[in-house]
Amino acid sequence: MKPIRHFLAEDTIDNKDIDQLIAWLKTYPRLTKGKVTLEFEAKWSHWLGTKYSVFCNSGSSANLLMYYALEISGRLKNKKVIVPSVGWVTSIAPAMQFGFEPIMCEADKDTFGLDLDHLEALLKEHQPSTVLMVQVLGVPHKMDRLMALKEKYGFFLLEDACAAIGASYRGRKVGTFGDMASFSAYFGHQFSTIEGGLVSTSDKQFNDLLLMSRSHGWSKDLDRSSHEKYVKEYQIDNFHSPFVFYIPGFNVRPTDLQAFIGLGQVDKLDWIVSRRQENHARYKKHFEGKLDFQKCDPESTVCSISFGALARDTEQRRNIVSALVANGIETRIFSAGNLGLHPFWYEKYGKFSAPMADRIHHCGFFLPNNPSLKIEDIDFIAGVVLEAAGK
Repeated sequence: MKPIRHFLAEDTIDNKDIDQLIAWLKTYPRLTKGKVTLEFEAKWSHWLGTKYSVFCNSGSSANLLMYYALEISGRLKNKKVIVPSVGWVTSIAPAMQFGFEPIMCEADKDTFGLDLDHLEALLKEHQPSTVLMVQVLGVPHKMDRLMALKEKYGFFLLEDACAAIGASYRGRKVGTFGDMASFSAYFGHQFSTIEGGLVSTSDKQFNDLLLMSRSHGWSKDLDRSSHEKYVKEYQIDNFHSPFVFYIPGFNVRPTDLQAFIGLGQVDKLDWIVSRRQENHARYKKHFEGKLDFQKCDPESTVCSISFGALARDTEQRRNIVSALVANGIETRIFSAGNLGLHPFWYEKYGKFSAPMADRIHHCGFFLPNNPSLKIEDIDFIAGVVLEAAGK
């Protein structure tokens, strides 16, 4: 076995970023959440094309805040929510924690997102208030049809774009389709703030609830008029007003240190997107007609954190994984596979089994797609996969 030469995840925080951070630290700034967080949220919102963004301590917390803001908004007709079988545990866990009724959906054969035929059947049967969708691994889903379903059935759409920063569907960035959208700035994702997450929305009520939920349930992070509305409604005196808790909130705040790193990361995003798109396209060229992998609308931009592929069966996957490891190429299962086959789900709801979700679970694997990889690296990795697949 060779030492790892091609890692699945690499840090997007480089030496230049560290040098800038050191220079900033030498000004002895405030490190806890403050004005730099506000600057980062505004810069991110401008880049994404949305009105508001709330920075928090992780992408998982971003999902937690989305569900919670929706739950306490007073706008739900019921607490039924459609959730994906392919995603991450914290795409679904908050629904369970907040007493929603999650209903699992099969995976799409192309993008591995929600199977829209199955989704529509579930919408007809259950009439849920909410759909949580994942932009799986930075490969944009079939958003025209999904948004048509949203219009037809009138549900709230929570868009988990944690692993899809920079991807776009027909020119529109993912994370701008949902009523709220979550993003992760964890190590190995499209960009990193060490740890961190964001929720973006163009809905003022949701934004205010997100801000309050992030920090204890108080109102002092809101704009002045919104803060004063709460103070007036509850007849709070000025002395007490900064420390009155209107909702039972959390503390999932980030730091200004993370936000400072984030400011520089946004500047690199267009370059990161182009490199990941180029690598993804190169893998596709090698595997077309030989191996199954995620596919999307040709007018869309893929910005995958890893290249997701499917072996023919578990034996072929075992051969491919063994060859990758032997050649110093890091790999892993496809995301978490079918979440309906994990104990957190089936201990409460029973096992969820569906053809595509099960295939992803048993046959899926990841290949590296880091901006630092060169064409010859992609060619080498693809060659190892194809040779092993043919055995």
